[in-house]
Amino acid sequence: MKNAATAIGEPLVLSRRRLLAGGTSLLASAVVGRAQRQLDASELHYTSLVDVAASIRRREVSPVELTRAQLDRIDRLEPSRKAFAMVLPERALREARTAEEEIQAGNYRGPLHGIPIAVKDLMFTAGLPTQGGSGALADHVPSYDGTVVRRLAGAGAVLLGKLNTTEGAMTGYHRDFEVPRNPWGDDLFPGFSSSGSGVATAAGLCYGSLGTDTGGSIRYPCAANGLVGLKPTWGRVSRYGVLGLAPSLDHVGPMTRTVADAAAMLAVLAGSDENDPTSLPDNVSDYLGEIRGGLQGLRVGFDPEYVSNGVEAETVAAVEEATQALEQLGGRLVRVQMPAFDSRHQDAWVTICSVEAATEHARTFPSRAGQYGTYFRSFLERGSQSTGVEYARANVVRQELSGAIRRVFRDIDVLACPSVAYKGCRYDPVDAYGGTVFDRVETLSGVPTACLSVSSRFTMPFNFCGYPTLSLPCGFSREGWPLSLQLVGHPLSEALLCRAGHAYEESTGWHTRHPVVGAG
Repeated sequence: MKNAATAIGEPLVLSRRRLLAGGTSLLASAVVGRAQRQLDASELHYTSLVDVAASIRRREVSPVELTRAQLDRIDRLEPSRKAFAMVLPERALREARTAEEEIQAGNYRGPLHGIPIAVKDLMFTAGLPTQGGSGALADHVPSYDGTVVRRLAGAGAVLLGKLNTTEGAMTGYHRDFEVPRNPWGDDLFPGFSSSGSGVATAAGLCYGSLGTDTGGSIRYPCAANGLVGLKPTWGRVSRYGVLGLAPSLDHVGPMTRTVADAAAMLAVLAGSDENDPTSLPDNVSDYLGEIRGGLQGLRVGFDPEYVSNGVEAETVAAVEEATQALEQLGGRLVRVQMPAFDSRHQDAWVTICSVEAATEHARTFPSRAGQYGTYFRSFLERGSQSTGVEYARANVVRQELSGAIRRVFRDIDVLACPSVAYKGCRYDPVDAYGGTVFDRVETLSGVPTACLSVSSRFTMPFNFCGYPTLSLPCGFSREGWPLSLQLVGHPLSEALLCRAGHAYEESTGWHTRHPVVGAG
């Protein structure tokens, strides 16, 4: 497999007639205001979701042929990428035919209509296994769709399949499941639990995917795979029909190749759900419609010590340059001081997460303890052994840190910082299966613990307080590995985050670089 990056260029729309003819090059007409150029048919998979949607709406691209092209690509590349827990070709083609018939009849539902997507295998799908990467859930076949799956279907999206995850959405994998392979390099870390979502989206195996984030599992794989990841405000997206890790920390969100794509997906996913009483009743913004609002006067918080202390130099430089770009686009930099995040806070996260995980798995643990992998089993054991006093103390630590973060945000609109502390790391997938969460070793599920310890201050605090975050590419290391910027906003400020991210993305073009994977 090749690991070099390639510049794909501007998003394009394709001629349906030329696509159906199967030619090796296609005449592409750019989105409004952009020049025409030739596009090789093999680049279709990296065209953005919103631009393919525009072509579908104009009936220049067939949802059926688009889906067939994606299934063909999955058939060629999935054996090496290992992103999918299951592929659903018959269902996908059936949904694509329905979408095509509706669109031809003039019943266009919106930007996801006829678009092939995939979801992390935590999302319930009626009549299909939802195992969450666990051997203990081999017989778990829901009778209904989770809310996010139902809303995607209601928008006319085409479900290609379900994506691999770490066991229980923690960090280690169960040996019955494959470890996804990063398309930027087979020996590179693919991210934690939403790794299948990250790999599939980055490798052009779907136009967008769903992930979950309890302590960074949208942000880690988006950083590792060079993607956009939107972790919404806690409660903005329903968790009904989603296997939980820690309900008070879990967030469900889109993982895409552009900010506009994430905005289009969030508009479908967000909103109150009577089946999830923790879902927020607030009105859903027009995330995609407001995306070009600009940054004039936006107050961008920046803490130089927070960004740089213990962080790899290339990551620091890329984030500093990105912050300067936001200022040049009309933002106003505001110096802030982020609260400390240390081992006390990390321990509080582990206690809360493990106790809530043990509660979520009470039907199968400890009764099926032997069917769990060693890593997640040790985590559930820890949660089962924790006392109510320990859980209460951990929540006090959580609330104290959340209060300190609220004070930081009094004078800013967004905070700019890294998504993770490192530029990437070499990784042996075999190591992802072994050990326990409490082994005193230099790696955790194959990842250097030193990197994770520093990175946790950029991820876990915003699960504690439930603030929305947007991760997006901000450069590449000397080795050609993706680097990632994180923007953090006030609760329910996803529209503002998308505006800021889109303006930065358009001014830099980092999102137009994609991995070259196999022959595709």
